[in-house]
Amino acid sequence: MIFTSIKRELFMYIYSDQQSVQDNYKLLLGSVVPRPIAFVTSMNEDGVINAAPFSFYNIVSNDPPIVMFSAGREIGGKMKHTIANIMGNQEFVVHVVDQENLEQANHTAIDAPKGVSEVELASLTTIPGKSVSVSRIAESKIAMECELHQHIELQDKNGNVNFDMVLGEVKCFYIEDEIYYDGKINIEKLKPIGRLAGPGYCYLGESFRIARPKYK
Repeated sequence: MIFTSIKRELFMYIYSDQQSVQDNYKLLLGSVVPRPIAFVTSMNEDGVINAAPFSFYNIVSNDPPIVMFSAGREIGGKMKHTIANIMGNQEFVVHVVDQENLEQANHTAIDAPKGVSEVELASLTTIPGKSVSVSRIAESKIAMECELHQHIELQDKNGNVNFDMVLGEVKCFYIEDEIYYDGKINIEKLKPIGRLAGPGYCYLGESFRIARPKYK
């Protein structure tokens, strides 16, 4: 195979420290796309199940199986309810957002006060966890029950904590029979939703396979 260089004459360099935090945010969300969505349930000290979607989310390890997501803090540096709950009992459940549960998952992003269950506001159904005390959402085809592996506070240049990164070790996978085959997930039947910039989302489009090269 022969590779050729493509000369691009029109481009720009934008230095992150020379523009606003909001401008950096827009470029990140428009560049890192599509992003998977972690639909997370957690439980507060009174046993109330909280639910919220997060698109700063991905896999970080398979041995042990670890997923991560991060959440921006509220004004004044207060943790989001989800993070505070996880720090309290060290457990949470991550669900996949798909075409069938998107509207309800999005509804849980509502700014409900502490102690009010977004699960109930979105008319979702909970099922007790198998390996954790936190319930999962019945309307999701995939759920990963997690124990807190690590919590990282992310600081701005002034030393203020403005994001909380959570790494969770998956202790149990829940997968609906219809999307599971031979140890793998049928992505076409799962119909996952991706996150774009602003209020944008995307469906799973055309997919293809490409072999990884080997050096001989």
